[in-house]
Amino acid sequence: MRWEEFQVKGEQLLAKVKELVHQGNIRRLVIANEDGKTLVEVPLTVGVVGAVLVPVAVAIGAIAAIVTDCTIRVERSDGSGA
Repeated sequence: MRWEEFQVKGEQLLAKVKELVHQGNIRRLVIANEDGKTLVEVPLTVGVVGAVLVPVAVAIGAIAAIVTDCTIRVERSDGSGA
């Protein structure tokens, strides 16, 4: 497994999460505030992504409304093309 980090503004948060999930091979998604405190952590497996994405998108939208800067951390599966 490997981790990647992305720094985004609050208003860009939901769009970036959707982009990352669409790319695939993400096993875990973590959103942290500018102080590094984890705000949401979601495991994403291939079979669960569709069912989980809608309520997660609502939660991420609420987070985006209250934070100015945040960090998205994604755990990717090794061996995939991303």
